[in-house]
Parts: sequence; C-alpha cells; structure tokens
Amino acid sequence: MANVKPLTPAEQEFVREHAQADPAKLLLQQHRYKDLDVPRLVHYIQARQKVKSKLPLWYQNLQIIYPPYLSLEQSSSEITARYKANLVRGQVLIDLTGGFGIDSFYFAQRFEQVHYVEQNPSLTAVSEFNATVLGVTNIQFHTDNAAKFLKNFTGKADCIYLDPARRGNANQKLHLLSDCEPNVLEMLPLLFQKSDQVLLKTSPMLDIEQARQQLNKVSKVLVIAVDNECKEVLYLLNENSPPEIQFEAVNLHPQKEAIIFRFNKSDEETASITYAEPQQYIYEPNTAILKAGGFKSVAQQYSINKLHRNSHLYTSEMLITDFPGRVFKCLTVCKYQKKEIITHIPEKKVNITVRNFPEPVAAIRKKLGLQEGGNLYLLATTDIHQKPVILICEKAM
Repeated sequence: MANVKPLTPAEQEFVREHAQADPAKLLLQQHRYKDLDVPRLVHYIQARQKVKSKLPLWYQNLQIIYPPYLSLEQSSSEITARYKANLVRGQVLIDLTGGFGIDSFYFAQRFEQVHYVEQNPSLTAVSEFNATVLGVTNIQFHTDNAAKFLKNFTGKADCIYLDPARRGNANQKLHLLSDCEPNVLEMLPLLFQKSDQVLLKTSPMLDIEQARQQLNKVSKVLVIAVDNECKEVLYLLNENSPPEIQFEAVNLHPQKEAIIFRFNKSDEETASITYAEPQQYIYEPNTAILKAGGFKSVAQQYSINKLHRNSHLYTSEMLITDFPGRVFKCLTVCKYQKKEIITHIPEKKVNITVRNFPEPVAAIRKKLGLQEGGNLYLLATTDIHQKPVILICEKAM
C-alpha cells in the first residue's frame, strides 16, 4: 500500500469541532492553529461536508481518508451502490474503474472476491486504506490500466463492472460512450472474453436508445433515481442476451422502500392508451420512469389517460394511490391568461411545472407575477386539442 496519512487524534478533534465550519474562514484563521496543517484539515472538512448525506458510513468514521473532490463527485452514493450490488452475485467480480471504492465495498458483500482496478496509485492507496478501516478483507487492489489488467487476468469473472470517467482534459463533462475512459465500446470483445456478464454505469444524460444499439448485448436497462433525481443509468450486458430488453425504473429513498416500475421495450411500443381532457386527478411519473421512456406502459399498467401524446401527464376520475410519481387533485383548468389564472391563486405563490408547453418556468412566473412556493401547483401543458392549458392543482397525497 502506498503511503497514506490518516488523521492524528488531535486532528480528529479539530475536525469534530469544526465539522460545520466555513472552510474559507478556517483558512483565514489558520495562524491560530500553528501545530496543525490547517489547509489539509480544511480539505478533510470540506470532503466530509460533501459526503455527509451521500456516504454516511464514510462520514461517521474519522479514520477515513478522502481523495480530491473530483473523485468524490464521481463516486457512487451508498444508496445506489447498495442497490447495484444486489443486481449481481457470484464468486468473482472485477471493478475496472475502482475510484473511491464505494462500489467495490458493496460488491464485496455479494461476491467472495472483488478485484478493484484503478490506474491512479494515490486513489488506489486511499481506497485500500479505507477498506481496511471498514473491515473489508475480500478486495484485492490493483494499480493498473483497465485493458491491461483484463488482458493479464487469468480465468473468468462472474461479472465485470465499469463506471467510465466522464471528464475531458479540460474538465468538461462527457456523455458519449466513445468519449469516456476507458472506451467500453472498444473493450467489448475483451470484456466478454473475461466474463459473460458486464454491468455498465453511464451518465443520465446519455441517450438510452443510442447506447443500447452501440452496446448490442443489453439484457436490461436500469434507470436509478434518488428522491426523484436521476443519478445513474445502468446497462446489464450478457453474452447470451435475451431478445426482449427489460427496463427497470427505480426511485430510491433513504428511509422508504424503493419504488420500482418495470416494462419491456416491445410492450411500450405496442401499448394501447387513451387520451382525455383533465379529470379530477393528475399524475406525473417519477423522473426514473420518464428517463426510461415508459410513457405508454405507465398509462396502461395504471389504467389512466394521457393528456397529450408529448405531455407525459396523466389523468383519471378515481384516485390511484400507489402511482409511482406525484399525484395532484385538479382544482381548475385555465387558459394561459394572467387575469384568469391569478384569481385562483390568492396568495400569489405557486409551484410551477412545465410539460410540453411553449414557455419555460421563468417566463411563466414573470408573465403571471407569481412567487415560488405555497401549497398550490401550476402545471403548464398542452391538451388533446393542441391548446396550451394551465392546471391549478394541490397535492392529492
């Protein structure tokens, strides 16, 4: 293991006392702490502030070492890593893009042996040290290039996991598979030489259909959201993939059971749905379903009507209590005219959502002169008559 420097007891005490402090102010006051390396401790405090909700297990342990911020930003959260680990199992898994080691940590709870591979020696050292701190003994750490490691790996793994780096030389965010490092498209033949199963994590910004066609051997696509914010898209690749691709839209919550919506691509393409004017209840699917593209499937499975082909808002007369998304009670339907709308919003506060509407939220708010907040919701959309409409709603659940 390369040299790593954990915090001393005095440094740990400093971090505890200043856990919520303003890092900039601490740097200005560093002359008050002559016996401490304040810039190093400020980095540590900032890192802990960043991971407090994302990585609570790591946050709670002051023996943990943190890498540069970019590695923290790109790492999986505990809740998504735990979910991923439950998707696969076996004897041996190779994590070809080890990074901060979060995914390897959770995969190690499902596999007898995990090979962590990372070409940055400092990052490898940090992750190996942290694994020791957390009591994990079945991860082997390798500082190596992903393709080189695979070529030299003897035997066959039960699964290979990749989370390619999505930053360019100028630190710009990248989304295309061919732009990321390693280039998984070039590596596909080698990956399937070493395992019959590959789990790939990509940016939520990547077009799913394009990626599916490029990867070819996709058996399942999983869209992972946390608290209705899309975080990851996963592609499960199999050497002998079935002809029917399954989609799984997952919305995770730290204190609640995961909400999972499943559909097949062919079902989505052939689903027969109905359209209607706004009825008593309005439904907005969660962001995972919207990203996965289950627009027809969600309408068919829950027997609800779509407001418009491109609106992705739905309606029914009877309340669907287990709908996977937001549910509103429609109070009134207005034309997009200020005089009519503001009569229904006496407090002049409203939460605005746009779905298939010619103007963005900021323009609507400016035109109507309404502040953000309150208990009412303004849904701006297009109806079955191709006309822009405003739905004034309140939360139904």
